[in-house]
Amino acid sequence: MTFDVEVLTRGPRHAPPAAPAVTVAVAVSAAERDAAARLRHATFVEEQGLFARHDRDDADDDARALTLVARDGSGAVLGTVRLAPATAVDVGWWTGSRLAVRPDARGHALGVGSALVRAACAHAEARGVLRFDAHVQRQNARLFTRLGWRALDEEQVHGHPHVLMTWPVHRVADLVARTKAPLGATLATLGGGAAGLGGPGFRGDDGAPVPGSDLVAATDAVLPSMVERDPEWAGWCAVLVNLNDLAAMGAEPVGLLDALGARDRSFATRVVHGLAAAARAWDVPVLGGHTQLGVPAALSVTALGRTDRPVPGGGGGPGHAVRLTADLGGRWRAGYTGQQWDSTSGRTTAELRAMGSAVARTAPAAAKDVSMAGVVGTLGMLAEASGCGATLDVADVPRPAGATAGDWLTCFPGFAMLTADAPGAEPASAGPATSAVCGTLHDTPGVSLRWPDGRLTEALSPHVTGLGPA
Repeated sequence: MTFDVEVLTRGPRHAPPAAPAVTVAVAVSAAERDAAARLRHATFVEEQGLFARHDRDDADDDARALTLVARDGSGAVLGTVRLAPATAVDVGWWTGSRLAVRPDARGHALGVGSALVRAACAHAEARGVLRFDAHVQRQNARLFTRLGWRALDEEQVHGHPHVLMTWPVHRVADLVARTKAPLGATLATLGGGAAGLGGPGFRGDDGAPVPGSDLVAATDAVLPSMVERDPEWAGWCAVLVNLNDLAAMGAEPVGLLDALGARDRSFATRVVHGLAAAARAWDVPVLGGHTQLGVPAALSVTALGRTDRPVPGGGGGPGHAVRLTADLGGRWRAGYTGQQWDSTSGRTTAELRAMGSAVARTAPAAAKDVSMAGVVGTLGMLAEASGCGATLDVADVPRPAGATAGDWLTCFPGFAMLTADAPGAEPASAGPATSAVCGTLHDTPGVSLRWPDGRLTEALSPHVTGLGPA
């Protein structure tokens, strides 16, 4: 069966021409900003009487704020909305406000109001926002609900009834769903026996204690697409992530093994250069491995370390304080902005060793290195393995100036450790890394984010991996 696309899309024979499309963009010119200001004044001062003389406030003087305008095909401004950080230091909580639509464009098939709200949500998420709220006039709450917003409270704002509403941001949950949620069901058959998947107390940990010894083994594979795209960096990261796994268990690294597949010798050499550079930086030898040419790119590394007191990832308990220790130096890796933070390639061996040995010297109740699930996802794994829930105080999380909250809490941060221990326990020095208490473990399942106004938002369900308590 075939379809005539023109017949399906052109409408009735004598239908009027379709209304011109509405475009929404950030107001960048003075003329656009002035048009938005005039529309706001006409709406909120002259028409609705919400303000006596003008509707300007502190957000209008905030250089971070964005004004969006909706325009028709001729360029005329039909509507506007504003969004800005809710706090002086941007912690990933923004608010939308001053949604105004020209009277002759309201309730129109153009959907100006809906287009502005959707665009505001998209711009907020693009700026790493994890919480986006708005005080919505009661008569407009239905529009926001239809667009997927949730009502939180009813409040009086400027003497008029409003509904405090929030746009659900799924960035953290979506990341965990992609990277961690399938693990429990996928790996279930490997969990049998006394030592399966690390054994009781260490099940699902970053590394695995080797039975009958003081050895800890950890292994990670690098995404083939990353190996193809940036072979030297892939080699560096293959060492980095495995040594982080050992560091999280308090193990002293003793050697590395690699398995490398490459299309030819030239490509393999680039990967090996990255491996060798990282091995030298941490002063950990590559003991051997396997290399095969003439095959698609593939790289995995196994790290071996020693400790007679491995720190479990699931050793936390209700009431324990959660601490993040992270290296905030460096910058986004070129080509991986918002995804991979590179601080380690600029560190000395002494600095890398000081950070890598911090867990061993502190001996907290629980520790996990922050990896592909990000800070929030990794905290969810630590809490799940500990049979607890967790709350992360977003404003207290150590974060580099060059990263938004959303990016930092969901990226691979280079070197970062989450630990749980009794309140007041003092950590050992971690060299150049920054360390701060930024959360708690408790009896309520799941992971929530606590914001500067005290409100909690749910970030993750209790079943991050499905592996359950360690």
